[in-house]
Amino acid sequence: TLRKPISQSSMADWASKNLNMHTQGIFRRRISISNMLSWNGGSIKKPMLITSNRTIKKEACEMFKLVQSYMGDRQTRMDRNHVALVAVTKCWSTQGLRDELYIQLIRQTTDNMCYRSLAWGWELMAISLAFFSPSPKFQSYLEGYIYRHLDSDERIAQHIKELADLKSKKITKSRKKRKQNTEDEGLPISTYAKYCYRKLQKVAITGGKKGLRKPTVEEITHARNAILTPSLFGSSLEEIMLRQQDMYPGNKLPWVQTQLSQQVLALGGEQTEGIFRIPGDIDEVNALKLQVDQWKIPNSLSDPNIPASLLKLWYRELEEPVIPQQFYKECISNYENPDAAVAVVQLLPELNRLVLCYLIHFLQIFAQPSNVSRTKMDVNNLAMVMAPNCLRCQSDDPRIIFENTRKEMSFLRMLIVHLDTSFIKGLV
Repeated sequence: TLRKPISQSSMADWASKNLNMHTQGIFRRRISISNMLSWNGGSIKKPMLITSNRTIKKEACEMFKLVQSYMGDRQTRMDRNHVALVAVTKCWSTQGLRDELYIQLIRQTTDNMCYRSLAWGWELMAISLAFFSPSPKFQSYLEGYIYRHLDSDERIAQHIKELADLKSKKITKSRKKRKQNTEDEGLPISTYAKYCYRKLQKVAITGGKKGLRKPTVEEITHARNAILTPSLFGSSLEEIMLRQQDMYPGNKLPWVQTQLSQQVLALGGEQTEGIFRIPGDIDEVNALKLQVDQWKIPNSLSDPNIPASLLKLWYRELEEPVIPQQFYKECISNYENPDAAVAVVQLLPELNRLVLCYLIHFLQIFAQPSNVSRTKMDVNNLAMVMAPNCLRCQSDDPRIIFENTRKEMSFLRMLIVHLDTSFIKGLV
């Protein structure tokens, strides 16, 4: 979990030390921090953040134009999907540009009089967080900014009205009325902020998009849609079951869990050496993830390591682990006691119990001696690769983490060997 958001005074202190102060006018007067961090309709001539990197210095000014184009504040021939793709790809490829993009988005979503532009700025922030995290140095600042907008809708609407009133003398009544009508459209800013806050917490821990393939338009579209339609990855079990209610109302288990598990078996995973230990090609895994989030399983799969890797990722990215946090101590306290370990499973909430039992039933297939001789993945190896995806140690102490890792593995091993999961066959 992330630290408690930093205070506004701490954010101001951070800004004073890290902003690359701009100047204006013939006397090159320095712009104040508040103006540096307020919406700007013009261009910038140097980066927002202090840097000595020449590439960043050059690209930052172009990045600002892309931000303005996406938000509708600058004309462009590209559609917004491709504007986002260019911006995200630049930052994904050049790590030093990431904080620059986020600080530019903070600027352009502060004191912005146009609600549509404001919403699109937050939308681009949400899309960006699907691909890369800010640097550890900038993370607290971004988190503090997002946190201040979690319940900000009334304040934002009032602030926009006040800013508009200041300029109302220059705007005719008919134009002012049209402006207000357009500003009423779109999602509340708090919806974007809440999504960004959760996304920042995840991406700060798991990292962003991995692999060698650059971002695609399909991934940009998927990242935007995820703001309103939660992904099957990174959500809670309850959210996932709620999402599949219309398509698979009779399913008692998550569709993504059963489909990926069956794909591993259909491709001969139980006869594949190093299954679950050898990762699938990361770009292929990313492509499959995109398909699965659209409720599709492609027919072109041939390597069982691809669905196996994605299945591990699904367990690992669950908002709360399969074995909820309140049962963690009980699990590691009973890592050598088969009866007690099995008893813990019976105490879990019904959905968690079914999901865990399905996983154990699945692993028990691989633990059969006839399969182990081919996969070289015995019950100890299976427990080692799967335990981190089911149990999460909350301690920051390396010694406790190291000690608990052994206990987590032993607990899962107890379940693979001793838990009766025969009832699962009639459930699927």
